[in-house]
Order: sequence, then structure tokens, then C-alpha cells
Amino acid sequence: MLIGELSRRTSVSTRLLRYYEKQGLITSRRLPNGYRDFPEDAPETVARIRGLLSAGLSTEVIRELLPCAEGTAPKLEACPSVIGALRAEAEGMQRRIEALSRSREAVLRYIAEARPAPEEAAEAASASR
Repeated sequence: MLIGELSRRTSVSTRLLRYYEKQGLITSRRLPNGYRDFPEDAPETVARIRGLLSAGLSTEVIRELLPCAEGTAPKLEACPSVIGALRAEAEGMQRRIEALSRSREAVLRYIAEARPAPEEAAEAASASR
């Protein structure tokens, strides 16, 4: 299947499909005219990639995980080789969540402590009348 057809069937841009190929997530063979020819199961692979990316996994981990995934949801088979990478990803996610929580708290403190600008104070006063 040519890249344009794969793009249409998956609603993923050709540029992104090329990126997935460059990252080793999908494969193609080159036709004599230089066009990429993707295997028939490529749409399912792209769907798995999209699902794993949506879960917050990096392309490096996805490359390791793809051989363990089946279906579009993906169902993971026992694949001990990726458990360590998944643990590291989960720990990284937790660190990002904690950093975002601290940032959110700082913004909320700033809002609570900030004095309204004169025009905002005037608007608030007139709105309460």
C-alpha cells in the first residue's frame, strides 16, 4: 500500500507516517520507482502507535513495545523486555504530574494574592451594583 493510501486509511499525515518510519515504528519497502510500499497490516500498526502515543509513551518505548501489542487497543502480551522501560515511563509521567501540580499551585497562589488592576476593580464594583 502506498503512503497516500495509508494516510487516507489512518487519517495520519504522510509527513507523520515518514516520521514513524524514520523512528523504526513502521516499515516499508521501496518500489523500483522509489515509492514506499507499506504492508497490508500497516493501518493496524499505525492505530497501535497512535494509541500508545496518546498514553504518553515515547517513540523509543513504543518501538520496543510494538512487538508485544496486538489489536488497536493495544492488548499487551507478556513481554518482560519492556517492563523496565514502561516503569521508567510511568516514573517520568509521575514526575511531570508533580511538576505540573506545583506549577498550578503557584499560579493559583499568584491569582489569590494578586491585586486586581484598577480597571478590573472598577468593573467588579460596577457589576456588583
